[in-house]
Amino acid sequence: MPAIFSRVFMMRLILKKLTYMLIGLTYDLRDEYLKMGFSDIETAEFDREDTISSIETALSELGYFTDRIGHIKNLVSRLYRGDRWDLVFNISEGMFGEGREAQVPALLDAYRIPYVFSGPLVMALTLNKALTKVVVKDAGVATPEHFVVYKKSDIAKVNLPFPLFVKPVAEGTGKGIDPDSVISGRQQLEYKCGELLERYQQPVLVETYLSGREFTAGIVGTGEKARCIGVIEIILKENAEQGVYSYVNKEECEERIIYSLTDQDAVEACSELALKAWKCLRAEDGGRVDIRFDHLGNPHFLEINPLAGMHPEHSDLPILAGLHGIPYLRLMQMIMDSAVRKVKHAAHERFTPDDQFDLQGIVPG
Repeated sequence: MPAIFSRVFMMRLILKKLTYMLIGLTYDLRDEYLKMGFSDIETAEFDREDTISSIETALSELGYFTDRIGHIKNLVSRLYRGDRWDLVFNISEGMFGEGREAQVPALLDAYRIPYVFSGPLVMALTLNKALTKVVVKDAGVATPEHFVVYKKSDIAKVNLPFPLFVKPVAEGTGKGIDPDSVISGRQQLEYKCGELLERYQQPVLVETYLSGREFTAGIVGTGEKARCIGVIEIILKENAEQGVYSYVNKEECEERIIYSLTDQDAVEACSELALKAWKCLRAEDGGRVDIRFDHLGNPHFLEINPLAGMHPEHSDLPILAGLHGIPYLRLMQMIMDSAVRKVKHAAHERFTPDDQFDLQGIVPG
């Protein structure tokens, strides 16, 4: 059989298989790491068993076959054994290193196994909030002025007007954020930065504090097909830690936070900013952009989460979707549609210019 017809035959098999795709699941299970001896705060970003079950159930209802892989060491073992998947639904946060969220997608890239959500470049960049701000600012996205404290002697070099806001440069789930993160003077700045440097063993991001309303915008899709599916306002209840969307507030969000639909002006402003940031950072498939207004009501980019939590009732993205009439299953379908579209595009790209035949009818649009 000529090589060109062999490739056509293989393409037909690949695309037929897309209807019955085997989806691997990579994740970090919190209970598993707690049993290893890690602390609650060290495992704060990791997933609960019911999150994995919810994802698995949704994928099954959408017609996919699933295979639980787990954390990166399990993935390494499975790859070594020769196991492969049509697509991997990756929500692994990683435990160690500044590029920990990039480790699983980088490994999957090495084996040419496609995956859901962003690639290693985006994951590594966006984990570092300071570098992300530099990129979005260069693209014309408003974001608070900032300074990075790498060591205690850098604290004296901070030359931004008070009040300020400080947090670890590469943590999520509100880790390192509490009411004392809002800084009103030099002495408080020195103490808080020193504390964070010691506790988290990483640089501290110092920003101009924004006193206005806080929002998060949900995004699905990749590139020009990305769209904002909704914006919600994050309102602190009286029993919440005030002034900040802190670790405690996030962990106890059902008791401390009101996630609310908001006015149309805020929706439009946040949607525009979020999509601009999402596209310039080249994030993929689904995630969130966090936004806060200044005292004049102008929106500013805070950070992006290209690896958003997917618990149907506890995580911000599914909560946001639900408030906008998008059930969890539909949200999962939107994310998977984007990811499968990437697989189909990659299938197109595997054909060289020398392969002179019409792809129409082989690859669905």
